[in-house]
Amino acid sequence: MSQIRIAQFSQLFVTRHWRFAFVLMLGVLHLSAMRGGEDFWARALMLAHFGLFILWQPFMRGERRLSAPQTGAIVLVSAGILYYLNWWLLALWVSVFAGIVGGKVFLFQAPWLRRFYLTVLAYLIALLLVWIVPSAIFDVHVPPALGQLAEFGLPVLFLPMLLMPAKADSAETPQIVDFFYATLLFLLFVVLVLGSFTLMRIGRLEYGEALSVSMLVIAAVLLILSIAWSPRASFGGLSMYFSRYLLSIGLPFEQWLLFLAELSQLETQPERLMKEASAGLARLPWVTGGRWNTAEHSGDFGAESKNFADYTDNALHLRVFTNHALSPSLVWHFHLLGQLLSEFYVAKLREQKLQQQTYVQAVHETGARMTHDIKNLLQSLNVLCSAIERDPDGRPGEIVTLLRRQLPVVTQRLQQTLDKLQKPQSDGSRSETAKSWWEGFKRNYKDHGVEFAEDEIAEGVALPKELFDSAADNLLQNALNKRKLDEAVSVKVKFRGAETIEFSVCDSGEPVSDDVLQGLLKGPVRSRGGFGIGLFQTARLAENAGFSLSLSSNETGAVCFTLQGDGRGRDA
Repeated sequence: MSQIRIAQFSQLFVTRHWRFAFVLMLGVLHLSAMRGGEDFWARALMLAHFGLFILWQPFMRGERRLSAPQTGAIVLVSAGILYYLNWWLLALWVSVFAGIVGGKVFLFQAPWLRRFYLTVLAYLIALLLVWIVPSAIFDVHVPPALGQLAEFGLPVLFLPMLLMPAKADSAETPQIVDFFYATLLFLLFVVLVLGSFTLMRIGRLEYGEALSVSMLVIAAVLLILSIAWSPRASFGGLSMYFSRYLLSIGLPFEQWLLFLAELSQLETQPERLMKEASAGLARLPWVTGGRWNTAEHSGDFGAESKNFADYTDNALHLRVFTNHALSPSLVWHFHLLGQLLSEFYVAKLREQKLQQQTYVQAVHETGARMTHDIKNLLQSLNVLCSAIERDPDGRPGEIVTLLRRQLPVVTQRLQQTLDKLQKPQSDGSRSETAKSWWEGFKRNYKDHGVEFAEDEIAEGVALPKELFDSAADNLLQNALNKRKLDEAVSVKVKFRGAETIEFSVCDSGEPVSDDVLQGLLKGPVRSRGGFGIGLFQTARLAENAGFSLSLSSNETGAVCFTLQGDGRGRDA
C-alpha cells in the first residue's frame, strides 16, 4: 500500500509541478558536475539526478508499469553511475541530455515552453563547454573567474525557469520529443567537442581559439546545407532528394501506385480488387501477411506474426503483419498505402453503383415509354367502343368502316410495342414518308374535332415514324384533355415536311404554370394532368433522332408544342 501511495505522489508531483522537478534535476546535476566525475558524492548526486530524470523522462507515460528488461536496464545504469562514473561519461550524458532538450525546442509548442527549453539548452551547453570539457577532458586550467562564473553564475538561469508563466492545462506537453532533432543536436555537440580537441592537438591552439574555430566551421557547414536544402536556383535542392528517399524506404511507392492503377483497369468487382491488391502486399519484403475487412467482404493473405500495423477509415480496415516492428517512416508509408487502396476500393463501389443506377434508369425509361404506348392504344380502343355504344343498331356500315380503318392501326401499334420490348435498341429505326404519315394521322383523328393545317410537304421526305407517332399521340391527347375540362378549347395541328420537318399542336386553353414550366421536358413534373412523363420520353426520343421538342408558345389562348428537325438527308 505504501509503495502505491509513493508512486501516486511522485506521479502527481511530476505532473502538476514538473518544472520544479525539472529544475531540481538540473540543480543536482550542477552540484555533481562541480564536485567532479571522480568524487564519491558526485556519484551519489548523479544517481539522484538519474532518479529524477526517470520520473520526468519523455519516452513513455508515467502510469505504465516497468517490465523486467526495463527494470534491469535501470539497475545496470545505476550501478554504472556508482562504480564507473567519470568525466567522459558525464560529458556524454550532458550531451545526450542537451540533445533531448533541444529536440523539444523545435516542436510547435506554446511560446513559454519554447523559451523554457531554450534556457535549459543554453545552461547545458554552457555547463558542457565552460566547465566539463576544458577542466576534465582537455585538462585545461580554467581561469578562476570563469570557474566562479560556471559554479555560481550558471545556477542563476534556474530562476527564470521557475518564474516563466505556464498554462494550467499543459502538464502533458513536456512529454514530447523530436528524436530526429535530438540526434542531430547530439551529433553537433560531439563534432564540436572532437573538432576542438583536434585543433588543440594538431593546430596547437588554445581551447578558446579551437572552440571558436570549430563553431565557425560548423556554422559555415550548416549555412551551406541550409542553402542547398532549399535553394533559389533552378534545381530542387536536397529537400526533394530527401523526400524521394523517404518515399522509397522499404516501399517502392511509384511501383505500388502503378500496380493499383493497372489492377483497377483489369478488375471491375470491388471484392476482387481488394483480394488481388492484398496479394500484392505480400510481395513487399517486410510484410508476412495481413487481413482486410470492408462493409460487405473480408479476406486474409500470408501468415500472421506478433508485429503488425493497422489502417482504418470509413470504407476499409487493413492490418498487415511484419517481420519486425515498423519504424515511424514505414508506418507513415503504410497509412499512405492503405489510403490509396481505400480510395481505389471506394471508386470501384461507386462505379458498380453507377452501373446499377444506369440499368435501373434504362428499365424505368423503357417501362415508362411502353406504358404511354399502351395508354395510347387503350385510348384508341376506348374511342372505338364509345362509337359502338352510342349507335349500337343504326348505321352499321359506318361502324364497320371505322373498325376497318382503326383496328389495323391499333394492331400495328401494338406490334411495335411488342417489338420494342423484345429489341429495345432498335427503337426509332423505322421511317415513313412525311406525306403518308400525315394522311394517316388525319384519318385517325378526323372525328375528334381537330383542325388540321399543312404547309409544304415534299415528295420523298421521310421521318422517324416511332418518334412522330409518340409525339402526335401525347401532344394531341394532352390538348384534348384540356377540352374535356373546357369545351370552348379549340385544338389545331399544323404540319410541314420539306427541308425542315415541323409538327405543332396548339390549343386555346390555359398556359402552363411557371412551377411546371421549369422542369417540363427535362424530367417528371407534378401537374393536374399527371407527371409529364410522356412529354419527357418524347423529348428524349426527339433528341436521339436529331429533332427537338419545345414549348414554342405559352400564352393564354395560344399554347403550342412544336417538334422540329432537319428534313434534308431523310429521303425515303
